[in-house]
Amino acid sequence: MAKLNKTLKDILNFILYENPSTQDEIAEKLGLSRRYVTKLLKPLMDEDIVKRAYIIDLKKYEEFSAMFDEDIVSKDHSATFLIKGMLQNMAEHVEKQLKMAFEALVEGDVEKADLAMEMDYTTNNMFEKLRSSVETVVSIDPSTQFSKTLIFNEIAYDLERIGDYSVHFSKFVINEADSDINEEIIKLLKSMYKSVSKMVNLSMDAFLNEKLSLKDEIMELEEKVHSIQKKTLNCIAVEMAETSFDDKDMSTYYIYLSRLVKSFERIGDICVEITDAATEFHKNIPRPTIPRSFR
Repeated sequence: MAKLNKTLKDILNFILYENPSTQDEIAEKLGLSRRYVTKLLKPLMDEDIVKRAYIIDLKKYEEFSAMFDEDIVSKDHSATFLIKGMLQNMAEHVEKQLKMAFEALVEGDVEKADLAMEMDYTTNNMFEKLRSSVETVVSIDPSTQFSKTLIFNEIAYDLERIGDYSVHFSKFVINEADSDINEEIIKLLKSMYKSVSKMVNLSMDAFLNEKLSLKDEIMELEEKVHSIQKKTLNCIAVEMAETSFDDKDMSTYYIYLSRLVKSFERIGDICVEITDAATEFHKNIPRPTIPRSFR
């Protein structure tokens, strides 16, 4: 019985944290037969503990998980712990997406840009699954925790936005495949990417692990991004001034290139928002219950 419980626990953890699309994917990852996975999941799907799209109802999961042995399920398997785990996975995925998209830009690699675009579909899927889980938690948490729980939704939304801005880099590579960015601008973009990538990592560390002292470093990085942004836009402006106004293709190219620079700024701003949310979350600062996107 203990072995069966552990196998089922492994399957549920895989669904929670890895967002599988099929039972075949679950079976392959865990080294199980698809038939065995189906056998274990069917009772849970009949009870709507596991949804057809492989989303776990956290309320029913907490009730159901009482059947597991104490050495298999720790007290840390609360709704908050599970959602934080989902956020951690989403953050790691988004960081990889941003890295892939920027490498495609630097290398002029259309194939890599396409892969980064595909990663955005996973980002969106992770957001929807996390949002569904948060809605379940909101339905069972005390009203005093309502606004705090909604912060999870906002962080997931912030990560999705970072994924959306990463798409701009991929689209630039695909749409402007025949255009080369000069070395000076590439160097500045690399510097912005380095700072912004670090901001994403630090802001999520602040939220997930209550490292609020990281805010000073994050704000310093934001100032650096703004400074480099000005230099980059100035370089683009100089190039534009040397280009004929009749060259519409080049005009479009510079508009899109400027958009990339602004994308870095937007990602940096999002990281500051995540850091502020971390302070509110861990210090229990009251906040509006209306999601930021609707305020």
